[in-house]
Amino acid sequence: MKLFISLLICFLSTICSAEDLLVPLSKFDNDSQKLSNDRVLEFWGYNTSDGGNNFQNAFTLRYYNPLEAGDWRGRIRLDTSVVSSYNLDTSRSNSQQYSSGNTMVTVWGQDKDFLNPLGALVGARVIFPFGNNGQWSVGPQLSWTFTPQVDSLLHVTDFSPLLRYMYSFDSKNNSFTVNPGQPPLSRYLQIFPTVGFELTPKTMLRFWDENGMAYNAAGGGWFVPLDAMVTHRLTNNLVVALGASKQLLQTYPQYNWTAYGKVSFNF
Repeated sequence: MKLFISLLICFLSTICSAEDLLVPLSKFDNDSQKLSNDRVLEFWGYNTSDGGNNFQNAFTLRYYNPLEAGDWRGRIRLDTSVVSSYNLDTSRSNSQQYSSGNTMVTVWGQDKDFLNPLGALVGARVIFPFGNNGQWSVGPQLSWTFTPQVDSLLHVTDFSPLLRYMYSFDSKNNSFTVNPGQPPLSRYLQIFPTVGFELTPKTMLRFWDENGMAYNAAGGGWFVPLDAMVTHRLTNNLVVALGASKQLLQTYPQYNWTAYGKVSFNF
């Protein structure tokens, strides 16, 4: 009996400690409709490894802009990049080859009537074929932003999940008949369970913000990384960030690890 009472006290203490550390789900507000009107220009750099001697460097230019059409309010994001792939065994004797990376457009927002019960931002992404193995990719997405009503010991700032399903297809002049060496068409679900924590008034730690999980709907398999990024606001208009992502589960091959950073300008 004494042992049972001791275990019960320990269990209740653990629950109380957890409530102090985190914010109960009932204490979050859905702030998905609060969209920023800022224009944002970002410069990203990535270094990615497949776990062997193969690496890829990428430089990405990313731009956010507000959008408005009737009762619809939203945002548009434009991405374009240049990549350089190299192998440690041959990089000493060969110059790096540069090529275009993914170029894509993402739009999201909310109308006062369309899918309003979801309380989500509804959007879509289009990936152009320039750095996408000659394939187009399109897909819908849903995203939310939940902010806590109360503070906690871990200073949770938000929980911002995003779901996106991408569907690839070929143009007529880039079919498997014309280009039999291209990879299979991809179908995948992206999951971003993004959560943020305040380290200082100007510094934040964010998990699964830049790199999320993926499920290969075409052939099966999961890719699950641990992704973390620290952001620091230098001024009202200037933010810098450093992050890294390491695969934990990879039955759907993506990468072994990647390190990245950004400089962001708001105006």
